[in-house]
Amino acid sequence: MERRRVSVQEGYDRWAPTYDFDPNPLLALEERQLRLMMSPLQGKRVLDLACGTGRWLVRLASGEPRTAVGVDFSPAMLAAAREKSAVKQRLVCADCRALPFANFTFDLVICSFAVSHIPDMEKLAREVWRVTLPGADVYLSDVHPLAHAQGWLTAFHDPEGSAEIVTWPRPVEELQAAWESCGFNCVESIGCRLGKQEEQILGRAGKSWWFGAARTIPVVLLCHFQRRPY
Repeated sequence: MERRRVSVQEGYDRWAPTYDFDPNPLLALEERQLRLMMSPLQGKRVLDLACGTGRWLVRLASGEPRTAVGVDFSPAMLAAAREKSAVKQRLVCADCRALPFANFTFDLVICSFAVSHIPDMEKLAREVWRVTLPGADVYLSDVHPLAHAQGWLTAFHDPEGSAEIVTWPRPVEELQAAWESCGFNCVESIGCRLGKQEEQILGRAGKSWWFGAARTIPVVLLCHFQRRPY
């Protein structure tokens, strides 16, 4: 069956009903590694950009933050998030590049598997700088550009057929330079490879054969930035 390329808006609106139920080793790997990287949440004002179905927002809200808010521009993704009682009152429908928040509001920001869906990433970085306090931590995750280069796609299947969501992948150095030019320091950047936990997920999905080749390259990129004062 031919896979059709779709916009970010259409893709995530269509994927929303099954997103939480599709076996996804990249999400598992990201969660496992990003938890180790992330600073404590207690008492902080936390923003989850492109929060989707609230996968990360649920975890953030459980860390005793002062407040935790999720933003996404997909109504269908937000509808799925509202099914989770812990976050249903914490959701805002908005574009990540035009946030409805005051300057200097948040202490910590997470943006999970979204930056390669945004063509004008510098606009996103400038907006994140605007709404964060000096010293705020920003955590980005995405499919690693080496995985993109080997054909890893953001794709799904639904009753309308197979679809690939448009992306604008960038080299790691270009991504870091863009955020640094907008007022952030890169604290840490790591490429994560699949492990035993992800091998089990692939096995349950009937894709054990995929693990051997996939484990040879980093498949998830994690970046920790910190906002400079001015």
